[in-house]
Amino acid sequence: MFIAMNRFQVLKDETQAFEQVWLTRESTLHELPGFVEFHLLRGPDREDHVLYASHTVWESKADFEAWTRSEQFRQAHQRAPGAKPLTLGHPQFEGFEAIQTVRNGRAEALA
Repeated sequence: MFIAMNRFQVLKDETQAFEQVWLTRESTLHELPGFVEFHLLRGPDREDHVLYASHTVWESKADFEAWTRSEQFRQAHQRAPGAKPLTLGHPQFEGFEAIQTVRNGRAEALA
């Protein structure tokens, strides 16, 4: 399992617009082999921003990497010309390979 996260520092006055962009977008993730699930997470308020994270789960790192080379990826990451900035810069990407998963009290090593 591979978990891909992007952390966004969203301007405090733009949180509603940022959430609307995500909630109203057309997602094609389900079309890609190895896609498991997606979450948009709202985190803590900071002095000048609110922390958000997009969190996708893939069956493997190879499946995630295939997504980054896909036409669906290019379409999902197009920005509308002249769109007002909603964040303090680019998101910070973090990718993780799962070592262990615990489900309903059962631990599974993922080697």
